[in-house]
Parts: sequence; C-alpha cells; structure tokens
Amino acid sequence: MPDHSTFSKNRHGRFREADILRHVFETTVQTCMASGLVGGEGFAADASIIRANANRQNSIPGGDDHDWTDGPGGGPSRPVREYLAALDRDAPPPKDISLSDPASRLTAAVGKPAFFGWSTNYLVDVKSSVIMDVAATPAVRSAEVDSTKVMIDRVQERFGVKPKRLIGDTAYGTAEMLAWMVEEKGIEPHVPVWEKGERTDGTFSRSEFAFDEVSNTLTCPGGKRLQQYRYPRNFERSGVTKANQRIYRARKFDCGSCGLKEKCCPGQPMRKIIRSVHEASREIARRFRETPEYLQSRRDRKKIEMLFAHLKRILKLDRLRLRGPTGAHDEFTLAAAAQNLRKLAMLAFRPPLAAQAA
Repeated sequence: MPDHSTFSKNRHGRFREADILRHVFETTVQTCMASGLVGGEGFAADASIIRANANRQNSIPGGDDHDWTDGPGGGPSRPVREYLAALDRDAPPPKDISLSDPASRLTAAVGKPAFFGWSTNYLVDVKSSVIMDVAATPAVRSAEVDSTKVMIDRVQERFGVKPKRLIGDTAYGTAEMLAWMVEEKGIEPHVPVWEKGERTDGTFSRSEFAFDEVSNTLTCPGGKRLQQYRYPRNFERSGVTKANQRIYRARKFDCGSCGLKEKCCPGQPMRKIIRSVHEASREIARRFRETPEYLQSRRDRKKIEMLFAHLKRILKLDRLRLRGPTGAHDEFTLAAAAQNLRKLAMLAFRPPLAAQAA
C-alpha cells in the first residue's frame, strides 16, 4: 500500500498540470446537459467567502518586506511558492498577509472579527440549478467580478453555451462589467446598476440632468448647459479620464445667478457632473429593471444562494483544509462536482414512483 504522502505529492506534483478535478467537474456538467437539466437561457453568478486554513495571528503587515526563502522544510512551502509565482508587483499590497496562506485575503462581515478567506465563485444555470462553472479567487470583490468573465468565456468554449441573460447582485453592476455584457457578449444584464450619482440630501441628482448625445452636453433643471470644454485648442483631446469617465462643468456665471443654486450646488461655485463612457450600457441595464423578466431573475437568483447554503451547512465546507490557490481550486471544484451529482441523482436518475412503492 502506498503511503498517504504519496497521494499528496502526486496531487501537488506530477498530476498538477493535468487538472484532473476540472475534468471530473466538467464531466458532471456534460451529463447534466445530456439529461436535459441545462436550459442555457439564464445564468446566475455570485460568490461566497470560505475561511482559509490560516490563523489570523500568524500574519504580517502587507507593507513590510518579508523573507519568504526560509520555511519548515528548508525552503518556502507550496502555498508560498504559488503566491510568489502569481505576485503582481504593481498591485497595491494588502493590509495583512498570512504566513500560512499568503494568497488568501483578510475579510470580515459587519460586526464580526476579520479572518483570512477565499471566494468560491459559481456560474449557475437557473433552469435546474446546475453549476456550469466554478472558480476560486481571493476574497476581493474585483477578483470575483473578473472571474465571472472567465467562467462565461470558458463555458462558451467548452460546452458551446452562452446565456441570454446574466443575473447578479450590485457587485456585477459596475460600468465596465455592464459594457462587457452588453457590447462584447450581447448578454442582457439583469443586475442592479452600481449608482453613485444619486443624492439623498435634497439636491439635484445626476439623473435629473438631460444628456444630448449630438452636442455631448448636459442640460440642468434650470436650462443651463454643462460642457467638457468651452475653449478650442490646437490639439485633439479625448475628454476621457483614466477612470473612463467624462467630466462636464457648468459656467460659474450661470450657477451664481441661478435661483436653483441652493438645490443644485450650495457648497460649490458651479455644478460638476461625472459621466461614465459606458453610460449607454448602464442605461440598458436600468431599462431591464422595469420588465417582468427582471422580476423573475430576482427570484431565480435565490437558487445560487441555496447552493451556497447547501455547500456550508450540508457539505460542511465552511473552512478550507488545503492552502494556496491550487488547494482552494481543488476543494471548490470537488464540492461543485458533488452538488451537480446530487442534482443528477434527484432529477435525472430518480427511480419511478411505481418502483419506489414496490
């Protein structure tokens, strides 16, 4: 009989590049598709945070330099090697880094102590709650959103399925994500738009300024125009900031003599409006909110929440046992495959009622 360490070394060594667990998971997806459990019309995307196998006390500040060359076995451990291999030197360092699992990220719910965690990202077909793809990312919102793009492209490449609509929460309603869905993929965004221009202090919100696409100007409730530039230059200007936004400003003279100034910009000499270059995609997402299909999508979104509840309460995956990106990938992929097999057993291979009675 081989020693138990042989299985671990083979899993993290000679068989790592084969990604056998991904093959097992995709086989369950293909079986679900062959059994008619996948509709392909609507997908739901979401992420759930799972505790990492890392102690909160065994960490260092993210800004400190640390010598990773030393370890228990005379060198860095596998999670540390994976962290160093994927390290982005240009990205800002995290607040704290775990010495056990440095690729995990410190996170916390409201009113609860912080912990190191990973995010399991699901892409679910809403017909029968079949998990079409799964991805492991650090517990960072931007990484969770980016993983959805990877999963949709991968499902389209592997299975030839692209959803008509994508369901998600506000985290997936950023301007860049909506533009990717609408302009690049042709997917209906059934997600709430990430709004930052609406005001609650009684002053005019951004939506109360009418935009004219032909003249590239905004008109305020007082009838005055907001422009990007008022004086010509002998060079071409794109008018787009590094954040992919356009800034429109009113004239100081117009705002100073306006009777609506106290309801528009009481603390500023003139009103300024920031508008995304992807505002057209954001407007399409807003229009979907008024449709019956959007209300159905809100109900369909509960199915992915039920899968996360089953993952933590029934399968007991509320804390990882393996460390590093590959460890999180292995556990999340196996858990998703188990949930798909359970769905197959319940819906596709359930014996007839007559056989059960006999």
